[in-house]
Parts: sequence; structure tokens; C-alpha cells
Amino acid sequence: MSRQSQHLNVVPTVTMLGVIKAHLVGTIRGHALLKKKSYALTVQFHQILKKITTSLKVRSRQKNIARVKLPKFEHFSEGETKNDLTGLEEGARVNALENVVKPGLENTVTYIKGELDELEREDFFHLKKIQGYKRREVQKQMASAKLYAEEKTTEEISLKRGIALGSAHNLLSHASQKNEDIIF
Repeated sequence: MSRQSQHLNVVPTVTMLGVIKAHLVGTIRGHALLKKKSYALTVQFHQILKKITTSLKVRSRQKNIARVKLPKFEHFSEGETKNDLTGLEEGARVNALENVVKPGLENTVTYIKGELDELEREDFFHLKKIQGYKRREVQKQMASAKLYAEEKTTEEISLKRGIALGSAHNLLSHASQKNEDIIF
């Protein structure tokens, strides 16, 4: 699995997005503090190392090996040297935060945002489908109401004039057409 696609296994909700963002902010702050601490410890280490190397003394002696005198060098130091190098593992923590935890949280935020965007697009699509369905239903009802009104009008004309229902219907359809021969 590539580093870009690694994310925490979480349910992609707005609440979880807020929680992960809060963790990411804490991780970034912790990383910055550990980086400062690591730098301070590195400076302190170099100071101690410098003290050790400046207080180091070398003795020269001669050693007889097979009747040949060879020089032998020994080092010694005057006074106590303090080897207080604890805390250097902070660098490993900084690296872990920088290279593992922080990218994982950032990838999780990206994943959750992508999933939420996808859900929003799906909801929008469903709403458009429902609106289209409702629009078609309203058009059907309007056409049905218009047809019903025409049938009622046809019945009333048929009853008033005493003519057949089909003739009344023809009379209405001719009345709705504009006759250009009639001036008034």
C-alpha cells in the first residue's frame, strides 16, 4: 500500500473529520515541540562532546615487543566527564511523528473529505431525480385536470342545448380554433 493511500480505518462523518483534524493539530504541535527539544538536546550533546575532546589527554609509553621498543599511546582525562546523553531518542519520536503519524492523519482527513463530497454529490443527484419525478407527476395531474374540465364543459353544453355529447365536443373543439373568416 503506498504512503499516499494509507489512512485510518474510520467512518467518514463530519464529526470524525473534526476529531481527526483535532488530532492532526495536536500532532503538528507535538512535532514542533519535539523538534525543538531534539535540537536543544543535539546542541547540548555537541557541547558535552566538545568538553570531552578538550579535556582528553594522551600519554606516551614505550612497550617492548620482541625486544623492539614501540610507542604506545594511552588516553586519560582529568576530572569527571559527565555522560548525560539521555533524551537523544527524541529524534526517533520526531521522525515517527513527521513520517508516519502526521501523513496518516493528513491522508485520513483527505479520505473523509472525499467521502463526504461523494455523499453530497449523491444526495444532490437523488434530489434532482425526485424533483424531475415530481415535475412529471404535476404535469400529468394538470393534463388530467384539463381533460376533466373539458369533459365537464362538454357535458354542460350537451345538456343545455340538448345535443349529443360527441356533437358538443366537436362544437367546443371548433370554438377553440380561431376562424379567420369571422371579423367580429
